[in-house]
Amino acid sequence: MKKIQNTIILLFLVQISFGQNQKIINNQAIQFRLKQKNDTIDFILVDTKTDVKKPIFLFCQGSLPMPLFVKPEKEEMWMIGGGITNFDLIEIKKNYHLIVISMPKTPVIANEKNLNKSYCYIPNQNEPDEFDKEYMKSDYLENYEKRASEVLKFLRKKKWVDNSKLVVAGHSQGSKVATVIALNSKNVTHLGLFGANPFGRIDQRIRDYRKNAESKQITWQEADQKIDSTYQMLRDSYNADTLKKEPYLLAWKSFSRPLLNDWLKIKVPTYLAYGTNDISSDLCDIVPLFYIQNSKTNLTYKRYLNLEHNFFEVNEDGEADYEKEHWNEVMSSFVKWTLK
Repeated sequence: MKKIQNTIILLFLVQISFGQNQKIINNQAIQFRLKQKNDTIDFILVDTKTDVKKPIFLFCQGSLPMPLFVKPEKEEMWMIGGGITNFDLIEIKKNYHLIVISMPKTPVIANEKNLNKSYCYIPNQNEPDEFDKEYMKSDYLENYEKRASEVLKFLRKKKWVDNSKLVVAGHSQGSKVATVIALNSKNVTHLGLFGANPFGRIDQRIRDYRKNAESKQITWQEADQKIDSTYQMLRDSYNADTLKKEPYLLAWKSFSRPLLNDWLKIKVPTYLAYGTNDISSDLCDIVPLFYIQNSKTNLTYKRYLNLEHNFFEVNEDGEADYEKEHWNEVMSSFVKWTLK
């Protein structure tokens, strides 16, 4: 009798533990929490049920410590979700379980008063440009890959996950995270890269200064100084003592790793989409040359004309027209490609 009682108690504790591991947010998503030794990894499944077995579609969001949900003081809670609200979620969910991992050291749900104008989480409302120091210490490529690997390992054990297929996609900084996941995981079957920079991150600054000088927005002397200053910033990011004082440099160091060589090592079908008015992705135009030279045929690329980094149209002044966005069609084309 005592043995039966102990078994019942054990099952009850397991049920409690599982219940605490997930919760439904805003009737839009299920939040999961994985507690690690030095980190807590939060992620959401963009659904409220797990009654259908489907493959995973992991979307790696871009940079900045944005929460997944915003809680205004008076209005209803709404979802940022790393940018997925720009997509046709119904279309994605027909075939996949859509997963988004929360940014490190960033709350899943944040009060709007704790966000700056860019919806980044800030610990001190009086310092809107100061991010949490723990976030800055965690904001590096290898950490994002590690966190994603833990999430994917957790999901592979779930009965509602079809492990025959795994789609990993990312935008901007997220394309870098998606790249290293695909590079180091044997389970990824499709890779999507959006607004990616094949040579990392910091080179964008140098190209931007050159363009500004060529268009006479700044002088070549100013461009020369700014380029040299960029070189010094990268040197500082490799200095351990400087990193302790300026932890934000850690991101510049890790995310400035060139991705092109990694892409050429990846064997799974790879989809590259970018806007022609996106300086981050300027060099994507030459990526197919490297695939041709290396006899690789696993690249599909889509160049979107007159669109910027977030796939908004650009007006005559070169500014984004936020009334004319194309994320939906960009992502829908990718989803259809994964189903071929």
